[in-house]
Amino acid sequence: MTETYDVVIAGAGPAGGQCARDLAARNHDVLVLETEGEAEFPAQSNKSTAGTFPSTMVGFGIPDDVVMHFTDAVVLESPNNYTKRTQSGAVLEFADFKQWLVDESQADGAEYRFDARATGPILDEDGTIEGVRYNGDEAVYADIVIDATGPAAPLAKQLDVVELQRERQAIGIEWEMTGVEPDVEGYADLTDTMMLRLDHDDAPGGYAWIFHTGGDTAKVGLCYIQNDVHTKRAKESHTVDDYLQNWLDRDPRLQDAERIDGKQHRGSAHIQLPTTIHTDNFMAVGDTVPSVDPLWGEGIGKCMRSGRAAAIAADNALTQSSRDTSSEELSVYEEYWHDQVAPSQKTRLLMTELLYRASNSRYDALMRDLDSMGRDGLARANSGDKRAIAKLLKLRDLPELAGFGWEVLSGKWAGDPN
Repeated sequence: MTETYDVVIAGAGPAGGQCARDLAARNHDVLVLETEGEAEFPAQSNKSTAGTFPSTMVGFGIPDDVVMHFTDAVVLESPNNYTKRTQSGAVLEFADFKQWLVDESQADGAEYRFDARATGPILDEDGTIEGVRYNGDEAVYADIVIDATGPAAPLAKQLDVVELQRERQAIGIEWEMTGVEPDVEGYADLTDTMMLRLDHDDAPGGYAWIFHTGGDTAKVGLCYIQNDVHTKRAKESHTVDDYLQNWLDRDPRLQDAERIDGKQHRGSAHIQLPTTIHTDNFMAVGDTVPSVDPLWGEGIGKCMRSGRAAAIAADNALTQSSRDTSSEELSVYEEYWHDQVAPSQKTRLLMTELLYRASNSRYDALMRDLDSMGRDGLARANSGDKRAIAKLLKLRDLPELAGFGWEVLSGKWAGDPN
C-alpha cells in the first residue's frame, strides 16, 4: 500500500520541527522522518550550545520551561581585552526544546516516524522528486518533500540542490561543566552572561565560549572552520578536543571545572553561501542549506525561521485551487530565505572571513574599537552596514584586505560557490 502525505520532512531538529509545527497548525497532512529512536530522542542529536535571544523566544512562543538559564549580557573577549553589552538572552536545554517542538506539532496532528533514516529521494519518470526512501527499502510519498537533516543532506545532495564544501565546514565541541568561576579578576564578570572569545591560541580560525547556566555551571566549548586560515595557525596534530583541553588547562576561570557526565556535545555546520535551496516539489531548510549565522554561529533562530519560511511556501502551494508545487511556485521560499532568514548573508560571510584572518593583537584592538562605537554603531555593523564596518577597519588591515580581495576577485574564495 502506497503512503502519501501533503508534506514529508526528513529531520526533527529546529528547522524540521518548526516546519512541521507550522504546517500541522494549518491542517496539512505531515510526516516527519527522524533517524533517532523515540526512546533515545534527542540524545544523539543534542549538539547545540542553544543560546538564543528574545526575538526567537517571543517570535516562536518558546516556553520558559525549556530554558536552562536566562542571561542579561553578552561579552566579546580577546586574549587581553573584552567588551561587554547589556543584552537579554536565554540558554536553552536543547533536548527539552527539541522535544517541545515534537510535542507541539504532534498535538496539531503531525505524524512522527522515529528510527527512520532518510537515504534518498524517490524520482518519477521525469526525474522529479515524489517521495523519500528510508531505512534502505521503505518508501513514503508526498506532494512536497523537505530535507531538514543538516549537513548530511541525503536528499538535497542527490538532487544537486546544495553543494556543501569540506573547506567551509566548521566543527565544534562543548562540555557542560560544574566548578566554573564566572567572576575572576582581570576578566569580565560572566555571571548571567554569554561570552565569545577570539584567541587563535584557543581556537585558531574560530572562537571559544562560556555560556553561564547559573551558579558554578556553564556550557564551555569552541569551534573553528576547517579552512586555510585555521591550517596556517593550527598546532600540529591537534584535534578540536585537544584545543578545548588546552584552554581548560590555561584559563583561570576553568581551573576547577569538571565535566558533567553525559553532557558532551559535538556538531558541525557549513559556513558558506548556498547555491540554490529548492526545486520542483522540494525545499532544503536549516543547516542543510546552511542557515547558521556565519559570524557568531547563532543557529536556532535562523533554522526555525528557515523552517517557517518553507512552511509558508508549502502552505501557499498546497492551498491553491489547483495544487502547484513546481520550482517556480516554491521560489517564494528562496525569496523569504534571503530577505527574512539570512539577510546580508554575503556581507556577513566576508566579515567572518576578515575577522578570523586577524591576529590576536588585532583582536585586542578590536575590543577597544567596539567599545568606542557605542551600541547603535555596533548594531549597524553587526547587521552588515558597510559604513559601520568601514569604521572598524584600520590602515594595518590593508595588507590582509588586499590579499583577501584578490581571492574574491579571482574566484578562489571558497565561501561563495556560485
